[in-house]
Amino acid sequence: MNEMLVPEDMDGARLDQALELLLPGSSLRERRRAWEAGAVLVDGRARSKGFRVSVGQRLVLAARERGESSPVLGVRLLSVQGDYAALFKPGGMHSAAIAGRDNPSVERLLPELLPGRGARLLNRLDFLTSGIVLAALTPEAATRYYELEDAGRVTKEYRALVRGCLEWPVTVMNALDTDGRKKTKVLAREDESPLRWTRAEPLEYDEDHDRTLLKVVIHKGARHQIRAHLAHVLLPIVGDPLYGGGEGERLFLHHGRLSFEGFEVAVESGFPVAGGGAGSGEDHPSG
Repeated sequence: MNEMLVPEDMDGARLDQALELLLPGSSLRERRRAWEAGAVLVDGRARSKGFRVSVGQRLVLAARERGESSPVLGVRLLSVQGDYAALFKPGGMHSAAIAGRDNPSVERLLPELLPGRGARLLNRLDFLTSGIVLAALTPEAATRYYELEDAGRVTKEYRALVRGCLEWPVTVMNALDTDGRKKTKVLAREDESPLRWTRAEPLEYDEDHDRTLLKVVIHKGARHQIRAHLAHVLLPIVGDPLYGGGEGERLFLHHGRLSFEGFEVAVESGFPVAGGGAGSGEDHPSG
């Protein structure tokens, strides 16, 4: 069950708009499904989608307890290509199941979304990060993916909205220490493996708010790699509670494209454009 208090900037918003807080990265259609399923409560009571919420009211999404399907939670199947399946994970959901806890996760939903396929999760995104999660449909496919990843033949492309201005592409090559710590430590020395480097390219700069929309590419990845590397070069991701001050309710990091031999899939972020208003929130898979 997801729940959240209505913040000041959502005071007076319609309930179907306020559901973005509980289903970050979801489309308006998916939020309507949640309301139609009767899974959305305001201070313990079901309300119409046109109900205007107030600051401090408690929004609760109880879809799983009511037996609703995974689209209510924002997880959906994007593409099946050969022995691989790509799924969309919204921000605010775990990729993998946590032992001893009945937490909503992409991994727990695999049997529902890919029944009888024996799907196995291949990559993880941070809880607050949205975007593509990959599953293998055979043990051989899983082995092949990891071999391609170790050979640097997997490309993972992200969108990140960061504080500060980046004028030219930059590659952050610092080694990372992820052992036994909540926050990944960026070391002074260079990582010997380019697979652990982070390349960032500026796409658009918002001078009014001093923030830049970046294209970020990695090939393998370590825990919190992009978040830690960008913060290290003074470009913390907007909304990052660990590396960037934790503004707002959403981390603006999105895994938008994944490609390797014989497989490619993409899904848009729906992030606000730099210098403009919010995007549509609709996700458009390809591949």
